[in-house]
Amino acid sequence: MGIDATERKISFIAGGLAIVLAALFLPHLLRNSTVTDTLKPKHNQCLVGYHLVKGACSRTHVAHPSAYFLQFGLILAFGIAMVVFAQRSRRSGVAMSALFLGLALGTVGLPFLFLGGWLIIRALRLQKYGDASFAGSNRRAREKAQAKRAGRSTSSTGRTSSRGSKTGLKPSGPAQNKRYTPKQKPRKR
Repeated sequence: MGIDATERKISFIAGGLAIVLAALFLPHLLRNSTVTDTLKPKHNQCLVGYHLVKGACSRTHVAHPSAYFLQFGLILAFGIAMVVFAQRSRRSGVAMSALFLGLALGTVGLPFLFLGGWLIIRALRLQKYGDASFAGSNRRAREKAQAKRAGRSTSSTGRTSSRGSKTGLKPSGPAQNKRYTPKQKPRKR
């Protein structure tokens, strides 16, 4: 089954957010940018190339646009993929795009990880219980548990099961097939 209206709206919002995040990298792709790195000083000394400024070692260097191209491309590709899969109502595509984007972004990608996990959990509920909502899947699980308990209580009285066999007897396994069953060594006495 495809995604429902709520999942679709949230997927479009997440895909749009990913495209906006990719657009934030666009100025870095057009020209060189300066980047400042900071480290903790060890024994009040900084590494070569770093200068001690206000209790922290800092270094300013020029970053080439190619340093940002891979991250820009990943964010843009997964954002567009999320929007396309949401348009086509493909839950698995949206979930995988969101999970991969969340992993690629690190801490900033936590909302995308939550979206992918939420969609996967809803897909599992839909597959197992026929209802993706939390309340509906819990209701179905209770109904299945009650039916199972009711089936156990009638089988403990010695009645026959729905298959027509006596429930107290254990069913024997399938007969051995010579082609697929390996030969067994005789037991030692």
